[in-house]
Amino acid sequence: MSPPDLVPVPVRSQPTRAIWLMLAAVGMFALMDTGLKLLSAHYPPFQVAALRGLSSLPLVLAWALWTVGWRPLLRVRWSLHLLRGALGIAMMASFVYALKRLPLSTAYSIFFVAPLLITALSVPFLGEQVGPRRWSAIGVGLIGVLIVLRPSGAGMVSMPGLAVLLAAAAYAVSAITVRVLVRTDTNQAMVVWLLFLMALGAGALAVPDWVPLRADDLWIVAAVGVVGTLGQYAITEAFRLGEASLIAPLEYSALVWGVALDLALWGVLPDAVTWLGAGVIIASGLYLLHRERIHLAAEHP
Repeated sequence: MSPPDLVPVPVRSQPTRAIWLMLAAVGMFALMDTGLKLLSAHYPPFQVAALRGLSSLPLVLAWALWTVGWRPLLRVRWSLHLLRGALGIAMMASFVYALKRLPLSTAYSIFFVAPLLITALSVPFLGEQVGPRRWSAIGVGLIGVLIVLRPSGAGMVSMPGLAVLLAAAAYAVSAITVRVLVRTDTNQAMVVWLLFLMALGAGALAVPDWVPLRADDLWIVAAVGVVGTLGQYAITEAFRLGEASLIAPLEYSALVWGVALDLALWGVLPDAVTWLGAGVIIASGLYLLHRERIHLAAEHP
């Protein structure tokens, strides 16, 4: 699960390279989530969220200083960064809480509603126009979420499922703030401050229940930091080199990773209802991206 800090920079399009970078990024983030799920079995959600921020921060900070230096990291809109930090803590802690109790594939299926929420929230927060077809796609996607959650007396609607929805909502609001911050702040500043504030805030919240790290888990924390940083770099490069409408749908390949990792590490597979709900959500998301491409083509022929 990647933070929404992607701001395409106009360069010569390299679609093939962008596709491979996007697929690699999704794989890296799936491995990162696997590490978070393993850690969630032994540590509280806020502590895992803090470890996520701390593990990647040194690498991301080195990348930022190497590419843009320290001045752009300080010339930022602090109010929005503080808001993003709070949203990042809520997103990561909620997602980690859910990962402890849900298969990766189920958590991903529900989280795929995030792009639909971003489109819906762009209307009140950014004043964007969303036509009836895109509203219909959003509605269909929400029906897909209900299918996965199964809100009935014998269904599996539960706190973990709702926690994933909370994480998706926090992700969506954070993505809206990125559309505002891109006017003044750099990619590097957005990533560095998100991780720093996540580590600081989640760490403070985790102090009362902090569990000493086991030696056997240190390599997992390090791996989370490395693959999270590589995934962030790869996804940023993918959006820089390719059109968003081409590579954004590749995020849904996370479900393939989720299923494979669930089967390999925990011996579980999604049931038929989860597959159905995931299919509805993904189909609505792909249609939404299709309509977005048509909309952009009409605005910028």
